[in-house]
Amino acid sequence: MKVVADFEKCCAAGQCAVLAPDVFDQDEADGGVVVLDPEPPASLHDAVLQAVAACPGSALRVMR
Repeated sequence: MKVVADFEKCCAAGQCAVLAPDVFDQDEADGGVVVLDPEPPASLHDAVLQAVAACPGSALRVMR
Protein backbone atom coordinates (compact mmCIF):
# COMPACT_ATOMS: atom_id res chain seq x y z
CA MET A 1 0.00 0.00 0.00
CA LYS A 2 1.20 3.47 -0.87
CA VAL A 3 -0.49 6.59 0.53
CA VAL A 4 -0.74 9.69 -1.66
CA ALA A 5 -1.97 13.10 -0.54
CA ASP A 6 -3.20 15.94 -2.75
CA PHE A 7 -2.16 18.98 -0.75
CA GLU A 8 -4.29 21.30 -2.89
CA LYS A 9 -7.47 19.42 -1.90
CA CYS A 10 -6.63 19.21 1.80
CA CYS A 11 -9.03 21.28 3.92
CA ALA A 12 -7.07 20.70 7.16
CA ALA A 13 -9.90 18.92 8.98
CA GLY A 14 -7.42 16.59 10.68
CA GLN A 15 -9.49 13.41 10.47
CA CYS A 16 -6.53 11.55 8.98
CA ALA A 17 -4.24 12.46 11.88
CA VAL A 18 -6.87 11.38 14.40
CA LEU A 19 -7.63 8.05 12.72
CA ALA A 20 -4.08 7.08 11.68
CA PRO A 21 -1.60 9.13 13.73
CA ASP A 22 1.33 6.89 12.81
CA VAL A 23 0.80 7.68 9.14
CA PHE A 24 -0.60 11.23 9.08
CA ASP A 25 0.02 14.48 10.91
CA GLN A 26 -0.91 18.12 10.35
CA ASP A 27 1.43 20.92 9.39
CA GLU A 28 1.80 23.36 12.28
CA ALA A 29 1.70 26.37 9.96
CA ASP A 30 -1.48 25.71 7.98
CA GLY A 31 -2.96 22.47 9.33
CA GLY A 32 -2.51 20.66 6.02
CA VAL A 33 -1.86 16.96 5.84
CA VAL A 34 1.64 15.60 6.36
CA VAL A 35 2.24 12.00 5.31
CA LEU A 36 4.61 10.54 7.89
CA ASP A 37 4.76 7.05 6.38
CA PRO A 38 3.86 6.82 2.68
CA GLU A 39 4.21 3.02 2.74
CA PRO A 40 2.76 1.96 6.10
CA PRO A 41 3.00 -1.61 7.39
CA ALA A 42 0.07 -3.99 7.00
CA SER A 43 -0.87 -3.50 10.64
CA LEU A 44 -1.87 0.11 9.85
CA HIS A 45 -3.76 -0.53 6.59
CA ASP A 46 -7.22 -0.59 8.20
CA ALA A 47 -6.59 2.74 9.95
CA VAL A 48 -5.29 4.27 6.72
CA LEU A 49 -8.36 3.12 4.78
CA GLN A 50 -10.61 4.63 7.46
CA ALA A 51 -8.68 7.91 7.25
CA VAL A 52 -8.96 7.99 3.46
CA ALA A 53 -12.70 7.35 3.63
CA ALA A 54 -13.18 10.03 6.31
CA CYS A 55 -11.27 12.78 4.49
CA PRO A 56 -13.82 15.54 3.76
CA GLY A 57 -11.66 17.06 1.01
CA SER A 58 -10.98 13.73 -0.73
CA ALA A 59 -7.32 14.65 -0.53
CA LEU A 60 -6.07 11.13 0.26
CA ARG A 61 -5.86 8.02 -1.81
CA VAL A 62 -4.25 4.61 -1.63
CA MET A 63 -2.39 2.84 -4.39
CA ARG A 64 -1.78 -0.89 -4.14
